[in-house]
Amino acid sequence: MALRGVMRGTLNRVPVLASRGMTSAASDEVLFEVKNRVGIITMNRPKQLNALNLNMIRQIHPKLKEWESQLDVVMIRGAGGKAFCAGGDVVSITKAGRAGDPLAGDFFRAEYRLNRLTGELAIPYVALQHGITMGGGCGMSVHGKYRVCTEKTLFAMPETAIGFLPDVGGSHFLPRLQGRLGLFLALSGYRLKGRDNLHAGISTHACDSASLDDLVAEVADGGVSRLQAILDSYTQKAEFDKGKPFSLEPHMETINRCFASDSVPEILSALEKDGSEFASKIHATLLKMSPTAMVITAEQLRRGAALSLADCLRMEVRLSDRFLEDNDFYEGVRAVLVDKDQSPVWKPATVAQVPADIVDRYFAPLPADRELQF
Repeated sequence: MALRGVMRGTLNRVPVLASRGMTSAASDEVLFEVKNRVGIITMNRPKQLNALNLNMIRQIHPKLKEWESQLDVVMIRGAGGKAFCAGGDVVSITKAGRAGDPLAGDFFRAEYRLNRLTGELAIPYVALQHGITMGGGCGMSVHGKYRVCTEKTLFAMPETAIGFLPDVGGSHFLPRLQGRLGLFLALSGYRLKGRDNLHAGISTHACDSASLDDLVAEVADGGVSRLQAILDSYTQKAEFDKGKPFSLEPHMETINRCFASDSVPEILSALEKDGSEFASKIHATLLKMSPTAMVITAEQLRRGAALSLADCLRMEVRLSDRFLEDNDFYEGVRAVLVDKDQSPVWKPATVAQVPADIVDRYFAPLPADRELQF
């Protein structure tokens, strides 16, 4: 999911790399192109920062299945230069949820099936994480074998700020980052910029944004046999933030110590006790987040560390359904994206007030016909 409310509407078709002789077939919202057994997907909603909707998911999933047996490489990018993908249309999803419309649950199930496919695709999947890459955009990129950041990449999993969980496989990739970085990112929604994504492990390679079209063309010309060498070459040539260390490196000891526990109250206590400027800032940030979302997120990542991607996604569909039953997801979207007063009224209001049995309720199995099927 993500912090992105999107507008509806039809966009004009944007030709992508047409000058390089690629053939295309797609609706307005997603473009598909093929050259030399390399497929290129372009999420084409630039005015909405390429936020995912159900129509896009339902186009991309079958195309990936088709290409998996026909092509050698898949690349995916976002149109417009500002975003890879800013997430999902949470405004429409919560509106549907309030109305009892099955769209909300259908969206998550379709999205999670697509997330699994990108992570288990039989051919290399290359995500060009140029620009905003948040929530659902992370799910469309991080599970693939290759992820390329640029100087404009902006990563975050900001869901706790809207009373939701870091889904789209967040329970799988976040606990596998170094130390306790994943839990820190999940609870705080902290943003990683540029080469920091390479340092953190969100990205595997780097490329200057001015060279992205050249990279795509070179992969299309060179094919799978040269893919690794091409990506390595562009990473070595990338000038942005060259030689710059991980911006969170000075704080990793604090992060690992203060986020060592899976208990949100203990994390808050550790941050308050630390008293450093960094810890105090993060402590203040967490106090603004949904208490329920933080408690569920911490348990989600604890469990996800030992689960496969498929099992993580099965767990997350249970959680997303439970969030759709309660207050905070609707209230968070209202406060942040609809009314934009930035003053959500969380229920319960504090971590101390979160019921002890809430974990059991959120993680409990769904009726058989609501469980995620692949």
